[in-house]
Amino acid sequence: MRVYNFSAGPAMLPEPVLQHAKDELLDWDGSGMSVMEVSHRSKEFIACAERVEATLRAVMGIPENYRVLFLQGGAFGQFAAVPFNLAADGAPADFVSTGDWSAKAIAEAKKYVTPRVIADEKPDNYVRVPAEGSFQVGADAAYLHYTPNETIRGVEFGYVPDAGDIPLVADMSSTILSRPVDVSKFGVIYAGAQKNMGPSGMCVVIVRDDLLERARPTTPAVWSYAKMAANGSMLNTPPTFGWYLLGLVYEWVQAQGGLPAMAERNKAKADALYGFIDGSDFYANPVQADSRSWMNVPFLIAKPELEKTFVAQAADAGLTNLAGHRSVGGMRASIYNAMPLEGVLALIDFMKEFERSNG
Repeated sequence: MRVYNFSAGPAMLPEPVLQHAKDELLDWDGSGMSVMEVSHRSKEFIACAERVEATLRAVMGIPENYRVLFLQGGAFGQFAAVPFNLAADGAPADFVSTGDWSAKAIAEAKKYVTPRVIADEKPDNYVRVPAEGSFQVGADAAYLHYTPNETIRGVEFGYVPDAGDIPLVADMSSTILSRPVDVSKFGVIYAGAQKNMGPSGMCVVIVRDDLLERARPTTPAVWSYAKMAANGSMLNTPPTFGWYLLGLVYEWVQAQGGLPAMAERNKAKADALYGFIDGSDFYANPVQADSRSWMNVPFLIAKPELEKTFVAQAADAGLTNLAGHRSVGGMRASIYNAMPLEGVLALIDFMKEFERSNG
């Protein structure tokens, strides 16, 4: 029996995508082989890779002056790759800190650049994003880095920061494909695949052409945007099965009506869950209302000693992976694109019954 999987990542995938992959697992595209067995250098797989990129470009409206790279190392690898590709050794780079993942990006970047935190929400325990226009990017900054959505604390930007002429870099791992985005506002977008795009193991990087030649000479080839772009993201052997699955997810998004439709359904799910939490005296969400995530909804209960019971009983009801991150506790429902509204409504029904029994 399929469950409603509220994991923050690896996250649930659309069932039609899994079924499609299952149906051609042993014989992909009439080849008599699994896609996992086909050479990445073959004309068949190169055509597949090109089709995947074209579909993502169409879904996101990626301008022609941007390269799309399919890389390994996850978003965490990009914490190092970004400074390698955009900044000289020790150069200043500006950061906005709104949660655990932006803090990790800052800590890693410190090995390669001089990070300046121009807005820091840690003193208030990461319950909001800074107000639009409340921070200033340094004219000498190599880039401005921010995390549009923080999975652990459930904090999300409702706007795109204005970096002026400074390249804007965004870790969109947990928000990409959830709504339309103007790619032209960014220098670099990167996103781990395992939330809204596919299985773990790949990271998609979207980089503006004029930034490709900024890499320092010591940049490892596997992290070089320019070298990867010149080699079709196949400087080394890529995770071909993951790449193929990304394409199926992109096609599924198209079939749902594209990013405008994704935005509509994601807002409806988030509104339903936050609306119930706000109307209850038993549950609470700690995030400031204008900074709440559509993708990750943390919540607390009035009797913290019941948290493990809540998670266990929810799992028995087919609502899995609702424990909060180990660093903050509580509960967390991750409701990415693949989570249907029915799953959120089932969670709300369970929460009502748990409150009735334990409130």
